[in-house]
Amino acid sequence: MFARLVTLAAAGLMMVIPMSAEAAPFNLTSPTLTDGSVVPQVHVYNGYGYRGQNRSPALNWSGAPAGTKSFAITCHDPDAPHPGGWWHWLVFDLPAATTGLPENASMNELPPGSIQSVTDFGPPGYGGPAPPPGPAHRYIFTVYALKVAKLGLGPKGTITNVDAAIRKAAIASANLTVKFGHP
Repeated sequence: MFARLVTLAAAGLMMVIPMSAEAAPFNLTSPTLTDGSVVPQVHVYNGYGYRGQNRSPALNWSGAPAGTKSFAITCHDPDAPHPGGWWHWLVFDLPAATTGLPENASMNELPPGSIQSVTDFGPPGYGGPAPPPGPAHRYIFTVYALKVAKLGLGPKGTITNVDAAIRKAAIASANLTVKFGHP
């Protein structure tokens, strides 16, 4: 944390007051998702009995810390009846100048050089919520600020390797948790 000193002249007295110069917090937002909200049909998977549009949500972030050289985004369902939960999206090597992604970026609008990894659905790319019957599941979208420009992995890297590489290179993260249940 950096500190700066401010000198005030009040009633003829000189005072030195330490002031915090902390950066704004690292923050993740979306125009269609708010923390705790239900995932709209446009972002739900199209398959497994669901008829969603399977469009990745628009995401925006701000307040990345100094030293950020790239970003990664994940979407994980920790409530899935699958060992380790269910990975819906892993994208990394997003350039440091990136501050957001438009809706459906997973299909055709990722910044050049970005890589989408395989998910628990199989192929690389976004796969929306498609939970089995039962209570609603949580879907945690996380943006990571990374200390490396490239993770050195390709689109066929295992989920475990990609997740481990992201966490090892992370200097900050911000998340947004939404929910969706079987209708």
